[in-house]
Amino acid sequence: MDVNNQAGWLDLDYKPKLPKDLSCGIGIVGAGAIVQACHLPAYRMGGLNIIGIYDVDRDKAEAIARQFGIPHVFDTVERMLEHPDITIIDIAIPAKFQPSIVEKAAAAGKNVLCQKPLGESYEDALHIVKSCERFRVKGAVNQQMRWSPGIRASRTITERGWIGMPTQASIQVNIFTDWSQWPWITQIERLELMYHSIHYMDSIRSVFGTPEYIYADGSKFPGQVSRGETRSMIFMKFPGECRGLIHDNHNNIAGQDDWYATFRFEGTEGIIKGTNGALYNYPDGREDTLQFLSQRIDPGYWFSPKLEGRWFPHAFLGTMGELMRAIEEGREAENSVQDNLLTLQMLFASYRSIEENRPVRLDEIGS
Repeated sequence: MDVNNQAGWLDLDYKPKLPKDLSCGIGIVGAGAIVQACHLPAYRMGGLNIIGIYDVDRDKAEAIARQFGIPHVFDTVERMLEHPDITIIDIAIPAKFQPSIVEKAAAAGKNVLCQKPLGESYEDALHIVKSCERFRVKGAVNQQMRWSPGIRASRTITERGWIGMPTQASIQVNIFTDWSQWPWITQIERLELMYHSIHYMDSIRSVFGTPEYIYADGSKFPGQVSRGETRSMIFMKFPGECRGLIHDNHNNIAGQDDWYATFRFEGTEGIIKGTNGALYNYPDGREDTLQFLSQRIDPGYWFSPKLEGRWFPHAFLGTMGELMRAIEEGREAENSVQDNLLTLQMLFASYRSIEENRPVRLDEIGS
């Protein structure tokens, strides 16, 4: 194979996909920084139909509506749910408020894109799943990192068999995060895994599948402002000889020149390695990088395809686009609330492992 002629066969199919019909109406609950910086810029890129927004702080909602040309600012969630042209409710609020919003939306016949984590407890997540099933609406979860360019391309490479049998996955992050920019998050007991490394668990699961058990540890940094953990290590055992590791530290004192955010997927016949560009100079970010070696293609050649886009905001179009396509095609979304229960099992197995200092099987969660 001519490795220099990569244009056709090396299409890694990593960009978010949209439905044929973009007229589906979307209402947004929440007008926080993530909506302004990620949700709405991504939806604007895709030409999606945003009908209205609601927030308990109406001034914030009105400011974002003016910025993005959103026609309606609703006084209540209930008024939003009454709008006949809204098909999807995009929920962008802390997880503890999510179950009640989903139940109201589902009862009104609206499909939902839920924020991650799906629930602050496994029981809350199950409640959301049952609400969607009861009212026969589609629910999906905004685990958008699996649509970041590097992770999505890694999934394509793995699915094509180019690295052979998967043997090892790792995501390593060593940065500094100023958690005080989200005051509410500094007050919760469960922080890093619940609101950050959950993305890495879901991303690894999207490429390699679901592990059998997890052994995890979480810790704080002396003098940190947050109550919850800001450092974590998560070991994952998959069926057979495959293993995984997440190492995440948000307390790097050396400055951005020393920051790194890398991923690596290995198999019996190949290796994928890359960087998660969004975290190198957050919140500005840069594009992901990717290299891979495949003995099935050329034993001595490292392919270095150029990837376009990044986790923030481009991948946010992946989660919403997949839900919209699922509605259009009459199927379950890849990121459905039902599927996300497996990611939640990884999350809560990690916390139980920290508390009990032992490996925890995923089937222990919710049983």
